[in-house]
Amino acid sequence: MQVLVPQWPVGEGIRAVCSTREGGVSAAPWHSLNLGDHVGDDPAAVAANRARYAQHLGVRPVFLRQVHGVDTLELDASTPDGVQADACHTQARSVACTIMVADCLPVLLADTRGARVAAAHAGWRGLLGQGGHGVLESAMQALDPAHTQAWLGPCIGPDAFEVGDEVRAAYAAHDAACVAFFRPGAFTGKWLADLPGLARHRLQALGLAPDRMHGNDGSTPWCTVSQPSRFFSHRRDRVSGRLAASIWLR
Repeated sequence: MQVLVPQWPVGEGIRAVCSTREGGVSAAPWHSLNLGDHVGDDPAAVAANRARYAQHLGVRPVFLRQVHGVDTLELDASTPDGVQADACHTQARSVACTIMVADCLPVLLADTRGARVAAAHAGWRGLLGQGGHGVLESAMQALDPAHTQAWLGPCIGPDAFEVGDEVRAAYAAHDAACVAFFRPGAFTGKWLADLPGLARHRLQALGLAPDRMHGNDGSTPWCTVSQPSRFFSHRRDRVSGRLAASIWLR
């Protein structure tokens, strides 16, 4: 199984990985390590892939039912898969906070004292939220910014993420500085949005210094759309599997 391992200063008590599309049993177009059970893949193949992923982690990943919202769930050993939320956090050592993506941005958060870990599903809707309170603000409520490190995983890149005027306007209505993360697209009324840049901007507003943010910097190697051999992308393929990013306490 090929996974991405975050390079960040969180200590030996915290583990994190992000899957790629390699190492599973799903047939095309979900080939091969599809971890999503809601995208039309054979349920037996998804179950086998999830079992392989859990074996690699060494703890149980809890798969949420993500709805592009802002709700955050605290996990423990009894939390089942399929609970509706777009972020989660835990102090338990028997489960892994897990986020599925196929263009949206997974954000992993770690208290460097080893007290708590969290994960968030930051698509543009969840990141935006309402009134400046989005999924990152919800996830960070369980953490101390002074002791938190963040890792941003692969997502649709700023050269591929085209959105309409309404998305740019919604971000600017809360924070005018957000317009810096949008540049004109190929057609009038279309903009190319920098999703990891917007997330870093929000995290900095929450008290995380730039040197506490790691991973996706908006460059091409992190772009799900432009890396078809490594990453699933709904925007690119329409019918697509799902990656997973997980974080847990040893």
